[in-house]
Parts: sequence; C-alpha cells; structure tokens
Amino acid sequence: MTGRELDEEIRSELSALSGQMSAAVARHLVMAQRLLEDDPQLAYEHAMAARRKAGRIGVVREAAGVAAYLAGKYADALAELRAARRMTGSAEYLPMMADAERGLGRPRRALDLSHDPAVTGLDTAGRVEMLIVAAGARRDLGDHEAAAVSLQVPELRSNARAEWVARLRYAYADALLAAGRDKEARRWFLRAAEADIDDETDAAERAAELGED
Repeated sequence: MTGRELDEEIRSELSALSGQMSAAVARHLVMAQRLLEDDPQLAYEHAMAARRKAGRIGVVREAAGVAAYLAGKYADALAELRAARRMTGSAEYLPMMADAERGLGRPRRALDLSHDPAVTGLDTAGRVEMLIVAAGARRDLGDHEAAAVSLQVPELRSNARAEWVARLRYAYADALLAAGRDKEARRWFLRAAEADIDDETDAAERAAELGED
C-alpha cells in the first residue's frame, strides 16, 4: 500500500503537504476506506490519525466525519463534517449530518438541516437520502403519519436502476407500517424488493412477515 490507491482528486489536495507527510496521510486514508464496512472503529482511528496530521485539508475532515458517523461517534461526525463543509463548500454530507443529529437524540435539529437551502443542489440520491432522514426524524417525534406523507414523492415510482429507489420505497413502507397501514406497507415492501437488485435490504422478508393481501 502506497497511498496512490486514492483517487486523483484526493491526492491533488494532499499535494499541499510535504512528500513524507502526504504519503503518511494518504496511507491512513486508504486504510480508512478499506475498513469502513468491516471495522468502522479501526477505520475511524485511521481517519483521525490522518486528521491529526492534516486537519486543514477538507477531504481529510470529510473522511474523518464519515468514519466517525459509521463508528457511531455522532458528535465527532458532526464536528468533522461541519468543518469539511466550511473548507470545501460542499453540501454532500448534509444528510449524514442530519442523521448524526438523530443519533444524538435531536430530531428537530435533523429536520432543521433538511430545510437547508443547499439540499436542493444535491443529486437525486442525496435529496432522497435527506427525505429518508427527515422522515426518520418525524418518526422519532412520534409523527408516523407525517413521516409517511413526507415520502410520497414522484421518485417512489422511478424506474431508475439505482440503490436510492429501493431505499426510498423501503423507508416509505416502514413509515406506513409504523402508521398502522399494514396492507399498504406490504405492497411497498414488495416494490422495494423489486428495486433492490443487490439485496441490500430485507424488504422481501418484511413483506412476507406481513402475510398476504
């Protein structure tokens, strides 16, 4: 592992560092990326090691924020992602920031973030993710019907072959179920399963648990 496994844009930002420092930070970032799924705690430790060496570089703060979020360290995630946003101007991680607020038991702050004007500039996957997080915040507040209504968007019926389609349908089905609308929930779990080409969710199992129409 040399650090050159990182994409060119990240390596370009790290070029502001000295050669040895850039290489050390890059190696930590590579390890953080590799470990995110299987060992988020160790990924977090590598990302924070990179942050200690290069805390003034936006992509490093982003990496630290993402790793902190996946390790369940929501306060750290918010601090790092806020810093990254100030440095880069990117709103890409607003949905993750909002979900971190939920993780800290602050659903109203999550809803406030969902109304940030920058959300409209996110790509479809980002906007859908924010819708899902905001619906979750409404459920945290006990407003299950409002959560379901908030997910009744045109994207629910999209034919796009994208992960966000299954995630949106699954979240909608879950919100319907929480609102006591079991038959509708089953139908949407089935639709989520149809869109879930990579079997990322348990939508089919959830539908089966609800029996037949």
